[in-house]
Amino acid sequence: MSNTEGHSIKIRRSHLLVLLAAFLGWLFDGFEMGLFPIVARPALTDMYTGSDNVDAFVGQWMGWITAVFLLGAAAGGFVFGWFGDRFGRVKAMSASILTYSIFTGLGFFAQEPWHLALFRFLAALGMGGEWSLGVALVMECWPERLRPLMAGIIGAAANFGFLLIAAVSKAKEVTTDSWRWMWLVGILPAMLVFFIRLFVPESERWKASISKNKNNHPLKEVFSKKLLKNTCLAICFSSIALIGTWGSVQWIPVWVDQMVGDTLPTAKSDVGMLSAMGAIIGCLAGPLIGGGIGRRPAFFLLCLSSLLVCGTLYRSGTEYGATFKFLVFLTGMTTAAFYGWFPLYLPELFPTRSRATGQGVGYNSGRIFAAFGAIAGGQLVAAFDGDYARMGSMITLIYLGGMLMIWMAPETKGRPLPE
Repeated sequence: MSNTEGHSIKIRRSHLLVLLAAFLGWLFDGFEMGLFPIVARPALTDMYTGSDNVDAFVGQWMGWITAVFLLGAAAGGFVFGWFGDRFGRVKAMSASILTYSIFTGLGFFAQEPWHLALFRFLAALGMGGEWSLGVALVMECWPERLRPLMAGIIGAAANFGFLLIAAVSKAKEVTTDSWRWMWLVGILPAMLVFFIRLFVPESERWKASISKNKNNHPLKEVFSKKLLKNTCLAICFSSIALIGTWGSVQWIPVWVDQMVGDTLPTAKSDVGMLSAMGAIIGCLAGPLIGGGIGRRPAFFLLCLSSLLVCGTLYRSGTEYGATFKFLVFLTGMTTAAFYGWFPLYLPELFPTRSRATGQGVGYNSGRIFAAFGAIAGGQLVAAFDGDYARMGSMITLIYLGGMLMIWMAPETKGRPLPE
């Protein structure tokens, strides 16, 4: 598709249905991802039978369960991304949403920490697949002039989910005596599958590509000599953002829960909502900045701002109050802006016939490295005797690497999606 064609396309009902399906799929994905940080401390405390420091126990299991979740998401991204390139974006997206809904609901029956780990792994298979499929479907259907805006909307969707789960937990407190009901709420996204299967059209660009490449081997292609560099760069950039998020930022509700304890049980919900509101702004801004000044300068600025804001939060935010909450808002805004930039940039690195696979490999390999970051975060919390701030200040130094590596990547501003 040429730039002229991209500018002449009119927005039709099919475009809106595709965007709505991808937005809701990623929104509920964010809802499910945000569920565990809210439930983690009450659930793990309820399961704790020892007499030593409970925060060391919670920190270690939080790290391991988060790591298992990320590994499951990575595996799901590979599997469902390949499925989407071979059999269609819509079929694969429906299967991924059904998967994460069912296995999230089974968390209601968990009796031991390893039960939570198992259910989170299985649910994550679907969550990992939904991202690359939704992004590929939207970017292939919508005109190129609107890709920065579409990237921001898709990136923001998950944070509306984070905002929703925080609001639900604020409306009904999550304590050691009342945490199981939250998992049942996670079954609701399964209803979205019926809407997708009935009303959402398949990507015409994908169908045309498959008709020309009937012997398509997308996984082999993304590791071919031609695409290997782009695949490695996608993995590196995804890893940097995801390690920062899952290795430290996702621990903020647990940190706040430690700060205030039973004196203010809704505090973790409040900071979750503030972080999500900041993240929505960041996800909308990230790709618009990339569309304006270029993909590489935008990523550099996102890394720099995340490094500065996280450093300020973790090195000065020792008391829960207005300043702390403002810093959490800024942290959500800066560290989540990457998730608007990714839907803009990653599709530009791969051709249509292997786009979902390439995005899935890049983003979800990043989740594998983030899993090690989550484990490291848990071990650091235990080593620092429950000091979440000290752990976060170390993990977020990862953004320095992004500020250097982005200059090795191609600048794709103004170029059409590769066919």
